[in-house]
Amino acid sequence: MARKISGRNAGTRRAASDEVRGKDVYRPSRDEILRYVAENPDRSGKRDIAKAFALKNEDRIWLKELLRDLQDEGLLEKSRKRLKRAGALAHVAVLDIFGRDAEGALLARASEQPEGPIVLIRQPRGGTGPTPGVGDRVLAKTFPIEDHLGDENEPAYTARIMKVFEKRSDTALGVFRILKDGTFRIEPVERRQPELVVDKDSQGGAKDGDLVEVMPERASRYGLPRAKVISVLGSLTNEKAVSMIAIHAHDIPHIFPAEVIAESEAVKPATLDGKREDWRELPLVTIDPRDAKDYDDAVHAEPDTDEKNVGGVVVTVAIADVAAYVRPGSALDREALRRGNSVYFPDRVVPMLPERISNDLCSLREAVDRPALAVRMTFSVEGRKIRHSFHRIMMRSSARLAYQQAQAAIDGMPDDKTGPILETILKPLWAAYEVLKRGRDSRQPLELDLPERKILLKPDGTVDSVIVPDRLDAHKLIEEFMIQANVSAAETLENKKQKLVYRIHDGPSLAKQESLREFLQTIGLSLARGAAMRPSQFNGILERVRGEDNEQLVNEVVLRSQSQAEYNPDNIGHFGLNLRRYAHFTSPIRRYADLIVHRALIGSLGLGAGGLTPAEEARLDEIAGLISQTERRAMAAERDTVDRLIAGFLAERVDETFDARISGVTKAGLFVQLPQYGADGFIPISSLGDEYYHFDEAARSLFGERTGKGYQLADRVEVRLVEIAPLAGAMRFEMLTEPKPLPGSKRSFHKAKGQRSRARASQPRRGPRARR
Repeated sequence: MARKISGRNAGTRRAASDEVRGKDVYRPSRDEILRYVAENPDRSGKRDIAKAFALKNEDRIWLKELLRDLQDEGLLEKSRKRLKRAGALAHVAVLDIFGRDAEGALLARASEQPEGPIVLIRQPRGGTGPTPGVGDRVLAKTFPIEDHLGDENEPAYTARIMKVFEKRSDTALGVFRILKDGTFRIEPVERRQPELVVDKDSQGGAKDGDLVEVMPERASRYGLPRAKVISVLGSLTNEKAVSMIAIHAHDIPHIFPAEVIAESEAVKPATLDGKREDWRELPLVTIDPRDAKDYDDAVHAEPDTDEKNVGGVVVTVAIADVAAYVRPGSALDREALRRGNSVYFPDRVVPMLPERISNDLCSLREAVDRPALAVRMTFSVEGRKIRHSFHRIMMRSSARLAYQQAQAAIDGMPDDKTGPILETILKPLWAAYEVLKRGRDSRQPLELDLPERKILLKPDGTVDSVIVPDRLDAHKLIEEFMIQANVSAAETLENKKQKLVYRIHDGPSLAKQESLREFLQTIGLSLARGAAMRPSQFNGILERVRGEDNEQLVNEVVLRSQSQAEYNPDNIGHFGLNLRRYAHFTSPIRRYADLIVHRALIGSLGLGAGGLTPAEEARLDEIAGLISQTERRAMAAERDTVDRLIAGFLAERVDETFDARISGVTKAGLFVQLPQYGADGFIPISSLGDEYYHFDEAARSLFGERTGKGYQLADRVEVRLVEIAPLAGAMRFEMLTEPKPLPGSKRSFHKAKGQRSRARASQPRRGPRARR
């Protein structure tokens, strides 16, 4: 069995070695380094490793070079500021329990690595703690097994359960269909679901085309399995039916328990007590989308009157005081954590908090007294933040404005509402934004140019049109004000030595950097080597291709090279924003992470009731893991709903041709997007031509072996819609555009050994796929 190496025994070994070899210094072997990293996931940074092996001075330089070699060889990966074995599980992971071993112990795999290593679940000591079973999804801390021999059929990790997620219902979702012979069937909305038969007395009042929830019954020996309709959710063509599919498929809680509703209705409005300052005379305004239903942030700005800060500004951001109403351990709080965040669909919102809280008591309505947590920030003329302070206040919004409305006033077209406040409120806001923009430009966050599409619906919930809203200075102003407020929150809590949940974003991994570097070489661009990448290096590349034919391509590839942001009590900074410390503070109505930060500020600054409790502090690892998982769940559900809506919108247009852009390249074929609609579909490699096609991962292309011609990521092409499955949100296309010469592909292809994949044109045709 491998021996765990600690700082103490490593130092003892070094001392013994020094005694034997005189001045020779003990240096750990590569295997010892790898073993230490595997066994100490919480202490695997370069400093931790150096301390564990008592390495100093030139030995640390040697260690840095060795770790870099191990990363280049793919044996180690950098995760935040720590190292981990390549392919290793995260220390806190979401696991799916799939079975038991011969002794009855539970076995699991990471939900994001269904083919990954097996995890052995430790039973709670003394029978305490959550007790999961087969089929459960859990949040757990994982620990590598020291003497694992590499057998993929044997557990490579053990895990200690932190939380058992709510079990999935035994029900299923489908569309009720009446066949020509008068029999009833359930058409599944997910490909893995079987088609079901419904008896007449189990119809439950469903009509043809209704979206229904069914309870599958015991399968008979012959024929299709049977089911009973337990609820009718409405016609598939009706408003909100499409998003209900995603809500069910992703287990998103959407009905508030009775005790939560009762608790929210019993809440009384906050008052101006001794801990709350009266800021009702300060002309704060809200600036939001036209269709916003809750307003949780308000802003104000004015020139700094301090003679020592000529040209500086004072910016105030006020955020709804959700912590005044949602107290730790309450039914409201437990449900908010279970949801983690609000989920936004084109046809509905699934809120984190009941309407009584989100749309009423915590909505900063115009001319209505509302409690808030405010931060007042002072900036120099260069956009550098000089100081800030937090206050628990009572405010009264002076005006509710839409982004377009505020921007029009600044652009010389004020209306009846913006005209009277143009000089006193709006122009000072824009002047402050110009100051903060100087600081942003100096900071150089990652500046990707990727338009976001918005689906506009008809009254019946079907798609009317897809638009790309203009990106206005009004949007950028609010965004930058909120970023600075978030930074201030993190800085204050750090200064107070208060634990919190950070919003972290790791830099691109070495593997992704190398993949991006290989791609850029195919279009004549270069990316400097080195693990310590900066956003400015990516911005330089993006600037070089601005206005060029491959601008969209490069933006897409740079985006895909980035890591995913998450919540974590351990801070590593935010790479994309180029900030050393960052925490979500500005949206506690719709994100639980922000509510945690509010409570931490209230408690550490002595701002009254509703602060972070010791029990919450002890669970921050668990809470961060939960809300990171619910955020990913929400993103997947939102994406699925958009796919289904667009697929339904195009269902009558099979055999039509469309202008498209290649949005993904794999060894199986091409993914294409219709820019006009934001819809994605698939083109199997079997339909591309009568020669062998090779997948060039570096160049993001498929090219013909004989001609060298092919297709590359971001190419504009013409396609024909061949097949569509609206319920699955999947479309299959046929390529109409002839392949183009790709002179660099063969060279890049043969250079990248092990990354080739050849497919014969005669291989079986594949069905439509929803997304890459």
